[in-house]
Amino acid sequence: MVRSQDGSAGDADYGAIGSAYARYRQPDPRLAARVDEALGSARTVLNVGAGSGSYEPLGREVTAVEPSASMRSQRPSYRVPAVDATAEDLPFPDDSFDAAMTTFSVHQWTDLGAGLREVRRVTRGPVVILTCDPSLVHRFWLHEYAPGVIDAEARRYPSLSALADGLAGTTHVVPVPVPLDCVDGFNEAYYGRPEALLDPLARLSCSAWSFVDERAHQRFAEHLGGDLERGRWDDRFGPLRSQPTFDGSLVLVVAGP
Repeated sequence: MVRSQDGSAGDADYGAIGSAYARYRQPDPRLAARVDEALGSARTVLNVGAGSGSYEPLGREVTAVEPSASMRSQRPSYRVPAVDATAEDLPFPDDSFDAAMTTFSVHQWTDLGAGLREVRRVTRGPVVILTCDPSLVHRFWLHEYAPGVIDAEARRYPSLSALADGLAGTTHVVPVPVPLDCVDGFNEAYYGRPEALLDPLARLSCSAWSFVDERAHQRFAEHLGGDLERGRWDDRFGPLRSQPTFDGSLVLVVAGP
């Protein structure tokens, strides 16, 4: 496995793009509640690809794993320090944890099958994955303004069948509506607040934007900025500004033992 100088083990270098992550990618309490509910009665929880600690449940004994030094450094002091390791090579004995979780991480794993087998190996109970269904990402208006970004997301996110096959057992998928005021700044979080994506740091905090060049960023800003100024975006998508939730690609995959 090739890791960047920062330690990132996936296809994005969080040493380069993760500097503002903790500022723009705050855990949304409504999404956190869904993750916490899916963990059931688990006391010990493994968080794989833990990043800065988003969605780690309070009141449980959490062990965090994160290969990126930049992301580990952004963990707040009330979170446990993260172990420097990858999903594909977890340094824990079999059946070490009551449950495991990973949020917005599986698309970063170098070997998805190996990572899922490792997570299943060390987990006695449910494995909870917050991710996006790649078959649904193109329904978001951003595809018209930054097709390369949405294409990158569709290419990178593993299919739901691949997740189910890798985890075995009984798996069910729960669609997760995105709230209008979602504070976790993944792309769909801005479905009704398009101006926010004109902020380069907001885009930097979504790894898919690192797969397009600076010219694509400039074209996006000019296209969206111009449409917003002339009212064209609102003519087409204006109702989204007051739509309470967006049924996009966000899903919760829960696999039993």
